Order: sequence, then structure tokens, then C-alpha cells
Amino acid sequence: MNRLFGRSKPKEPPPNLTDCIANVDSRTDSIEKKVAKLDAELKKYKDQMKKMRDGPSKNMVKQKAMRVLKQKRMYEQQMDSLRNQSFNMEQANYATQTLKDTKSTVDAMKTGVKEMKKEYKKVNLDEIEDLQDEMEDMLEQANEVQETLGRSYGMPELDEDELEAELDALGDEIGLDDDSSYLDEAVNAPAAPETVPGADSVATNKDGVPVDEFGLPQIPAQ
Repeated sequence: MNRLFGRSKPKEPPPNLTDCIANVDSRTDSIEKKVAKLDAELKKYKDQMKKMRDGPSKNMVKQKAMRVLKQKRMYEQQMDSLRNQSFNMEQANYATQTLKDTKSTVDAMKTGVKEMKKEYKKVNLDEIEDLQDEMEDMLEQANEVQETLGRSYGMPELDEDELEAELDALGDEIGLDDDSSYLDEAVNAPAAPETVPGADSVATNKDGVPVDEFGLPQIPAQ
């Protein structure tokens, strides 16, 4: 059968924007290289004309330079056209890809919402509230257990008035402990004698009162 009627040719895949853009950019690069060669040729003719005098020879070189310049202009126009085509296709490709991404995002969101609804049906709010109430009761019982374990045994019953009186007295004792007036007596103690015991001169303190060898006021003999 295939020999009689032949096989149908396989259908070619539809054009791809990405491949088209790559093809156009490749053509642009090729033309750009040609323009670069023409620029080098124009520079050679220009340098040659600077060294020549006016005349037929210079005019001939000038005609060659003009022909090269026309080719350069033509190639530049082609490059501009190809670059515009590439830019337009890139914009279309970008817009297409953006739409694809948007569709994928919307589909993912729809799937997510369906999953949420499916899982939400498995949640029982009444059961959660019962669990919360049960947990609260258990915590209260735990606190009661701790209070019971921390209870003191064998403590005598004391009168609060007696405790307050004892507390006030304790404050007075603390105040006495903080009293430093005894240091004043040490500061006001008689000064040490300024002379060696047994010397001819009589030692006196700062008030002029005679003192003995220990710095104490002397008692007058009766």
C-alpha cells in the first residue's frame, strides 16, 4: 500500500519564536561583520586619497570609495530592519511567556484552593474546642497538685499582732546594729602623749590638760 500510494510527509513543527529570533540575530551578526570589512576598506581608500594629488587617479580611488560606502549604507539598513524584527519577536515571545506563567500560576492557585477545601473538611472545630477546654482543666488540676505538694505541715498558729510586734522590734534591732556612734568616742579619745615617759617636761593633750604616760588626764594629788 505504501508503495502504491506513498507515504504522507510528516508535518513540520510550527515556527518557534525563540528559533526565529536566534536566526535573525545570526543574520544580523553576519551583516555586521561585512560592515566592519567595508569600514576597513573605506579607511584604506581615505588614507590613499590624502596622499594623492587631484587628478584622474584620485578620482578613480574616490569612485571605489563611493561604491563601498553605498554597500555599507545598504547593509546598515538591512541590519536596522533585522534588529527591529528581532526586537518585535522578543516582545511577542515575552508576552507569550508571561501569559503562560500567569496561566500556570492561576492553575496552581486553583489546585491549592481545592486542596485547602479538602483538608478543611477533615477539621472539626467542635473537637478542637473540646480539646482546648480539656487542656485548660488539666492545667488547673496540675496547679492544684503543685499547691498540695507545697503545703507546709506542723506550722504553729501564730497571732498576726504578735508577728507585727516582733517585726517592728526586729526593725529596731537592725537600727541599733547600724548605729555607729561608738566610733565618735574613739575619735574623741585623748591623744597620745607627745613626750617620752620620764622626761622633765609635762605632757599635755590638745586642751592643755596634763596627761600621764598613757595619755590619760593626770589626777591632782590631794
